[in-house]
Formats: sequence, structure tokens, C-alpha cells
Amino acid sequence: MTEDLKKMYRTVMDDHFPSKMEISFVEGDERQTLFYEKVTWVIEDVEKGLRYGENPGQEAALYKLVNGNLVLGETQIIQPGRYLASDIELLQSGKHPGKTNLTDTDNSLNILRYFVDKPTVVIVKHNNPCGVARADSLEEAYFKANIADRVAAFGGCIAVNRSMDKATAEAISNQYAEVVVAPGFEDGVMDILAEKKNLRVIRIGDIERLQTFVGERFVDFKCLIDGGIIAQWSFAPQSRSKEDLKLAECDYKGKTYRIKREPTDQEYADMLFGWLVESGITSNSVIYVKNEVTVGIGTGEQDRVGVAEIARDKAYRKLADRYCYEELNIPYNELTDQGKKEEIDNRVAQEKGGLTGAAMVSDAFFPFRDGVDVGIQEGISAVVHPGGSFNDYQSIEACNEANVTMVYTGQRSFKH
Repeated sequence: MTEDLKKMYRTVMDDHFPSKMEISFVEGDERQTLFYEKVTWVIEDVEKGLRYGENPGQEAALYKLVNGNLVLGETQIIQPGRYLASDIELLQSGKHPGKTNLTDTDNSLNILRYFVDKPTVVIVKHNNPCGVARADSLEEAYFKANIADRVAAFGGCIAVNRSMDKATAEAISNQYAEVVVAPGFEDGVMDILAEKKNLRVIRIGDIERLQTFVGERFVDFKCLIDGGIIAQWSFAPQSRSKEDLKLAECDYKGKTYRIKREPTDQEYADMLFGWLVESGITSNSVIYVKNEVTVGIGTGEQDRVGVAEIARDKAYRKLADRYCYEELNIPYNELTDQGKKEEIDNRVAQEKGGLTGAAMVSDAFFPFRDGVDVGIQEGISAVVHPGGSFNDYQSIEACNEANVTMVYTGQRSFKH
């Protein structure tokens, strides 16, 4: 059985999807049609499409939007021909990409498009970021993004917004990754990456184009079990600058509640960074950010307190693993020296998992104060969330008691 499963992963799927696809939106005599073409790559003189879908045995095909237009109300679809993840330049494949490789690539670009002014690295695993960081150099940004969750980054998609340099490539080559995405590769870098035979290396030329995708919309389709389809416009974060955030305030039973402390410049930077990273995270989610690096990421939970606690607990575990790996070059889970383990645990506990002074970011409002209390108990200094709960006053009071600042985005950021 194990060998059969391994063979399924190795087998190249010959899918039966057609070379062209058309989707029409019809109202009376008016028809708006989007035209798509199937994407393939020539690898070792063989034309190949997607390797498989989410799992072996699921045929899949990638299509790019080549023509057509769609206007619904005042919203217009992104113009055809502006290719990113749907028409990648595959410089090295080993195994050609499957659906998860492409969706991870796409979500890394979805996040990366908001950060063009500074070297930024996004590491995505199972379509969720496990580490995102900005720094003065690409190598430093990669180190911070990777060490934020070194365990989860194993086998992930690494996307960068600067041409890959040799120092960063060397650092990446010391880890296991499935995909590397960059706008370019300096001399000698491909030789380094070529040592990883199964690494998919993707070039997204002129990555500055990513900024032109901010605020653009496409039609997002969700297929249901009975073949039905939900169609929606894609999400676009509205809060992208300091001026877009509103200091928390609400009225409750005739009384106005206001947050007492204005955020510092660093807190604004962290809250905006976290809010934009949030747009690429599966809801229900809460994340913690410090100095424009993700500290703890909680995803896909059913309750907000639970996901705040998961993100907190991950921050503690990941920091312990970081200290263990840096000092002893082994994962924390493999540490058998109880004295050393206790030493690391005490250090992490004293630093509260690195959460002291961090910003707490939530994709939806906190229905009660118990959510923000999770972060406050760890020493966070700022909170950003949409606002709009009947009990917002509770969260405001909790923050004021702890001298924590809080802002609203006025917009929810769910991603199912």
C-alpha cells in the first residue's frame, strides 16, 4: 500500500481537461464571456500540465485568462493578459507543479503585493503563511521569516520581492522547500538552487507589477457538492495606510467608550503589516506581529478565543525551537537534556514567547473582551480588528486598563 501511494505521487497525470474554457455571464440578451487557455510547460521535451490536483488521483488543469471582460455594477474584472501565477516562468522543475504548488505560489503573491518598498519574504504552506518578514536585506528577511516557524516552513513555498542573491540562495538551500518564487536570480544563484533537484524555481518578472494588482478584482468561484457554484468578487483590503485606521470608539447604553492611547509609529507599522498579511490567512484567524515579522499565526479555527490562544501557544513553541536550534542545532522536539530544556523553557516564558510589545491582529471583531485578554496577558501593546461588535466597549475597556492601543479597520477579512 505504501509503495502504491508513493507511485501515485511520482506518476505524471495526463489530464483530460480541454485546451480552452469559456465562462459566460448572461442577463437577457446581454452576454459577457471570459476566455481561458490551458497552461502547459515543456519539460525535457515533454508537454506537461499540472501534475495533479490537491491529491494524487485528482486530475487538474491550470487556465489563464486570455480575453473577455466582465463588469457587474461598478466593479470590473482584472484585465486579461496580466499574468502572474497563472502563467509562470518555470526555470527548474524536478517534478512539475501540482495544484497546491500553484495555489501556495499565488497566495504568497497575494500577500507580497502589498510590500514592494522593502525586502520582504513570504513562506506559505498549505495555502497559509507560516512566516512573513520585512528587513533591510533579503537574506535577513528570509532568516526572520523562516525562523518565525522553521518547522512549518519545511516543504513550503518561499516567495521574495527582490532578485535572489547568493547569500539568500545558500540559506534556502540549507532547508527543504518545494517552491522558490523571485523576480530574478543573480549570477550563480541557479547553480546553488540546482543542487535541489526537485525544487520548483519560478521567476515572476518585473515584480513591481504586483503593486498594480492592489485593489484589483477577479471572480472567485466556489463549487458545491451538487455541482452548484457560488461566484463572488475577490477580497481587497481597504486599510492600507495609517490614515485608513480608526482609533477604537463605540457607544453603549448612552455612554461613549474611546481608546485612550494613540499608537506609536512602530505600532501602526506592525498593525498595517499584520492586517495585510491577514488577507492571505484562512479564517477564523488571529496573528501576532512584532517589528514587521509574524510571531504567531493562528488559522482556521471556529472560535476567536481559541485561535488567539493557538497563535499564542505557537509563538511560545516556535521561539523555544528557535533558541534550541540556534544554540544546539537540533529541533526542540529532539532535545533530551531536561536541564537544557528547562533553561530554554524558562527563557521563553520570561520573554512571553516574544509577544511582549507585539500587535494582535484579528480578521473579524472580538465578540467579547476574552479574546483581547489573551493577548494582553502576554504583554501585547496594540490591537487591530474590524470593530463592530455589540460588545466593543468591553475590548476597549480591557485595552485601556492595560495601556494597550486599539484601532478599527471597518472591514472584515475572512478567507474561507
